[in-house]
Amino acid sequence: MFARRDVLKGAATLPLAAVLADPALARAAAATLDEVRLTTAGGKDVSGAIAMPAKTPAGAVLLVHEWWGLNDQIKSVAAEFANVGYIGLAVDLYDGNVATTPDNARNYMQQVKAEEATDTLKSWIAWLKRHEKANGKIATVGWCFGGGWSLNASLAEPVDATIVYYGHVARSAEQLASLQSPVLGHFATRDQWINREMVDGFVAEAEKAGKAVEAHWYEADHAFANPTSARYDSDDAKLAWQRTLDFIKANL
Repeated sequence: MFARRDVLKGAATLPLAAVLADPALARAAAATLDEVRLTTAGGKDVSGAIAMPAKTPAGAVLLVHEWWGLNDQIKSVAAEFANVGYIGLAVDLYDGNVATTPDNARNYMQQVKAEEATDTLKSWIAWLKRHEKANGKIATVGWCFGGGWSLNASLAEPVDATIVYYGHVARSAEQLASLQSPVLGHFATRDQWINREMVDGFVAEAEKAGKAVEAHWYEADHAFANPTSARYDSDDAKLAWQRTLDFIKANL
């Protein structure tokens, strides 16, 4: 059994996929984050978890969780962003609820009110722009449920980069008019929901609106970047992560 300090050291030095796949390492990485709270522009009290890089001021990455909620895995990814030099802020759209079964996850997801979620994300982006240790540059990133909300956040409040992992992207050119950032999308050929028809339509509408979209396809299934998923594809997850880091570096 690792001592706690050994687990913390391991979480900081191992590849991200290894941390995400090991509950003890993910829990240790998540424990390094600090809770932050704010009252949104709409008056709601919300919370998030933040990881700070060794050197500041720095660019910031706002992370939106999967349908499971703000769990240790998403916090671990925020910690990894801090390890590579960015402020990582993992926001919570489930009011503290974390699902452990698909039924729970579906229930929590269906309870999310679009207006409240948009208010929450806009408020966190504004908060990051004012943060004394931030340089004003912000990227949003999300997975599945959070992938769609990563795009929604960027439509609601200007940012510098938007990353979508197999999230809902069906938008018209008119809906994309407010987008000011380039978009990087990771999509899976065997995904039955976020499929080729949806993504190709999104890319076409983005081009019509004069927006920059870089869409990558992987011979994989939905949730291929999650090491705890039966559909996890290690090679594609690693490639998508490297592309994400390169994209953020180019824009932040």
